[in-house]
Formats: sequence, structure tokens, C-alpha cells
Amino acid sequence: MSTLTETLPALETLRLRPEAPAASKDTKDTTDASDKDAGYKYAQFLPHFDNTTTYPPLTDFEHHDPGLEALKHDDPREFLKDATVSDLTPRFGAEISGIQLHLLTPREKQQLALYVAQRGVVVFRDQSPEWMLNEWGSFFGRLHIHPTSGHPKGYPEFHLVYKDAGKTFNFETRDRLTSSVWHSDVTYEKQPPGLTTLWLFDSPSSGGDTAYVSQVETYNRLSPSFRAYLETLEVVHSGVEQAEYSRKGNRGGVVRREPVETVHPLVRTHPVTGAKALFVNKQFSRRTVGLKSEESEAILNLL
Repeated sequence: MSTLTETLPALETLRLRPEAPAASKDTKDTTDASDKDAGYKYAQFLPHFDNTTTYPPLTDFEHHDPGLEALKHDDPREFLKDATVSDLTPRFGAEISGIQLHLLTPREKQQLALYVAQRGVVVFRDQSPEWMLNEWGSFFGRLHIHPTSGHPKGYPEFHLVYKDAGKTFNFETRDRLTSSVWHSDVTYEKQPPGLTTLWLFDSPSSGGDTAYVSQVETYNRLSPSFRAYLETLEVVHSGVEQAEYSRKGNRGGVVRREPVETVHPLVRTHPVTGAKALFVNKQFSRRTVGLKSEESEAILNLL
């Protein structure tokens, strides 16, 4: 993952293809937050909800992680030779300066993919807006279109997190003390995203932070016998609650693709690093396969 703070280009300069999958149309209206906030500096990036577009179920695809190629390089961290690197914690996270992402060669992008897999989250500051143009995301894999969230008009591959003093367009419940929920993006998909790039348009002077946790380190801190047991378990991940939240008129009221439930191993192995990690989260993990409800809840609440 990477988190960036930058000045954004005009929306019409974005080039995110490959094209979105074929969509069908109906006769419903659209909701466009930018129509209501035309004076906002980033109005063209506010969440747009097109009720006329729906997508078919996702199809399986073969993914080849670019980081695998970097393992063959004599120096897989060659792309960092002119950069300044600061570890955020001893085992997780790094902040890098001295690199412009849009200038990386394909070989250097492979090395970046490996480095992100090893460090978990990597922060790049002071980036040129060019970093997100010209096939940036599609180099690392198939781009994902979220089934319910808003996106800049015409660019469904962008998933927006937006909230202001008067409204929110996020998946948030109102029956909890906080709207903060630990999650990994869309784990209900059969093939969830392996890499997420997060950048900042705008934020308040305080609050609104995004926190990260290493599921690799969490797994490693468990006792060996418990780790061994967890590796035998599978968990149901569901997108149904998120879709129903939107169907009730929240978040823009759009469900572009019907929700799915998928069974994933509770412990997964990274295809590049070989590291084992927990694969559960509060937002989408619903139950442990084969366990009674009390047993399942005890394990999921612990993890």
C-alpha cells in the first residue's frame, strides 16, 4: 500500500484503462455530490453514484504478482538507491522520499511491488500528480470497481472515502460509538485486491486518520499451537450487509453488482514473500466454517 499527499490534476487527465467491464443500463436517476458542492476545490472528485449502471459478477482471472520478477533481480531494492528511507516501525511500514512514482520504469515498479509486500505499507510524499496516470494501477493487476461506493464521475476504478460536517458517503453504521472499523478492502470477493494505493485529496487539520496493522506480525505473535489450529480454519466473508446498507438509501443508494459471500482460509500465505498472515476483519468476516456460533465468535472477536 502507499499513502500519498499531493496536488491533483484535472479529472479529465486521468487515464485508468483497461476499460471497465461491460455494464447494463436501467432508467433510474443518478446522484452526484459535486452538483451540490460546486464551490469546493475538489468538486470534480466528489463521489458520484450512477444508478443507471450495473455490472455482471466478477470473473476469475490469473494474476502474476510483479514482485515475483523482482526476486530475480541482483538488487531488488535498486530503485531506492537515490532515496531516503525511514522505517515507521521495525517490522512494518516505511516512508520514502526522493522518488517520483510516475518516473519508475517497469523494472523499478516490480521492485516496488516486492518492497511493499515486504514492508506492508509504504508512504510517498510530495508526488507529482502524474504518478496516477497512464496505466499506473493496471501495471500491478486487474483494477477493481467497488460495487457500492462513490467514484469521480466517469472513473469507476477510483474508490472514494468522503465525509464532511453535513453528510457521509461511506459504509458507516450509526449504532456504534465510533465509525472506525478495522477492515481489509472487499475481502468478500473471490480474488480481493492484493495492493491498494491510497492518496489524500483533502483532510481536516486533525482527525480523519487512516491506521494500518500488520496481519503478518499479528499472526507471528500468536502461540505456535494456536497458529497451527487457525491454519485449519476457513471463514465466510460477506458483502451482503454492505449492499443492503446502500439499498436502504445510504451512501448514495447504489448497488452496481450483486453482493457475494466467499469462503477464504483464515491464514493466507503471500505469493511473493511466503509470509503467513491472518485474513480476517471485523467489517466483512462473518463466521468460521464448521464451528458453533459461540466458538466462531470467540475466535473472530479475538482476532
